[in-house]
Formats: sequence, C-alpha cells, structure tokens
Amino acid sequence: MSSFALRVRCASTRGIVAAISSFLAEEECNITDSAQFDDADTGQFFMRVSFRSEGGRALEMLKDGFKPIADRFGMEFEFFDEKVKRKVIIMVSRFGHCLNDLLYRWKIGALPIDIVAVISNHLDYQKVVVNHDIPFHHIKVTKENKAQAEAEQMRIVEETGAELVVLARYMQVLSDRLCREMSGRVINIHHSFLPSFKGANPYKQALERGVKLVGATSHYVTADLDEGPIIEQDIVRVTHGQSNDDYVSLGRDVEAQVLARAIHAHIHGRVFLNGNKTVVFPASPGSYASERMG
Repeated sequence: MSSFALRVRCASTRGIVAAISSFLAEEECNITDSAQFDDADTGQFFMRVSFRSEGGRALEMLKDGFKPIADRFGMEFEFFDEKVKRKVIIMVSRFGHCLNDLLYRWKIGALPIDIVAVISNHLDYQKVVVNHDIPFHHIKVTKENKAQAEAEQMRIVEETGAELVVLARYMQVLSDRLCREMSGRVINIHHSFLPSFKGANPYKQALERGVKLVGATSHYVTADLDEGPIIEQDIVRVTHGQSNDDYVSLGRDVEAQVLARAIHAHIHGRVFLNGNKTVVFPASPGSYASERMG
C-alpha cells in the first residue's frame, strides 16, 4: 500500500481542510497524520497530510484530480511518495563533525536520504567519503575562480538531480546569484553566537564574556549571510568551570544534532517558507523528531 503526503499553501479561507479531506476520502485514501497552521499575520494557510492510498491511486492520478481544488483555493501544492529518498549533496571544508555525523546517520538508516555527492574545497575528507562509496568532488575556491567554482558546483547539482544541498560547515560564502537559484534548497549550520561573536574563535569570545548557553542554528541560505529563515535550533548549558575546548566540543555536538534534525524535517516536507521565517510541523509520534536524534 502506497504511503504519500500532500503539502499545501494558500491564502487562508474557510473550507480548505474539508475540501482536502473530502478529496482524499473520495480517492480511497486514508489520512494517517495531519498538521495545519493558519498565520493570522500573513493571512497564509499551511497544511501537510500523510495518507495511504488504499484504492491504489498513483501520484499522477492524485495530482490531476486535485487540480480543480487547487485552482479553486489558489493553492501551491505538492504530492510526494514518503518512501522515496531525496537526493542530497553535502558540502564541507575542514571541520568534519557534521559530515561524519551525517554519514553515520545515513549509513544506519536514521537519515533516509540518498547522498549523491560530497563537494569540498579541501581534500581532508576525500578518503572518508570514498570509503562510503560516495562520489567526492574537490573544487578549490579562490577570489579569482569563485564564479567558475560555483558553476562547477551547479553542474554537479544538475547532473545528480540533487534536491537539497547541505552546507555541513562549508566555509565559503555563496554568491547572491546561487542563493537565488537554489532558494529553499540549501541548508546551513552555524553556532548561535551570531551576531554578538563574529569572526575567528567565537567560542573563546563567548568564554571570555561568561556565556551560559552554547547553541546552534540551522537555516535556509539566502543572500543575507547567516540570516536565512530558521529551521531548527538547540542549546546546551555551560559553566564557568569549563574551558574553551569544552565549549567547542559541546558546540560541535549540538551543531551536528541540529543540522540532522533540520535535514530530516526538510526531506519529509515538514518545512514551509513563510517570508523571513518558517513553519515547521512536528513529526508524528514515534518518528525521528520525537527521538531528537541524540
């Protein structure tokens, strides 16, 4: 029995939920999970529905049958097969904690994605990636060749059919053009000390200021550096008795967890862009998100 999901966004009005549930019932589909949000500030309505096609309806049939309803409400909508793994490219520089964490979760099936390539501007993790039977692409980036390097990166994205690019501590700023082309398809991770502690050694700066919380933020990449719509965040408490190395170690752990959770939410269609912020629906009980990927 096929397990599908439907994502919907439109202007808020009466009758949307009734129309969707009636359509699925008429198509012999059984709803297994549903979440919705009506944003009073923007006047936008968001909904995600998981369902089983008990009548054997194919995705294309459902898409075609749903179009009159979508036209009626002015909906942006997407049907997708929940069992089909999304194609993902990971980009990394010289900090490998997030890459290694993602490779492990992918290997044991905790992160159901298809990693089609790893791109790096350094060779540090070439052997690790190749040992996982994943294509590794070394693309050196300098001020002089940045445009050519990004063109090569986009070629790999297009040739692999990647639906998502993950910046797993990739320490290069993407151009405004690439950010626009890949809007909503690039996820980044960084420590949550911004904008207070910028530049080199942010954890040392935090230690010297006596911070009590170390955190991480995962967000979609936009032309505004590290200011894209936030998908996931978390924190861990620190004390005056801990060292800079402790801060760094704890920060890396929380970065890896936050990035994995953000990717998981995205690939399951639980994240909706809503202006400068996001709507993120929780996963159903017993799934990945409830376990918090600790």
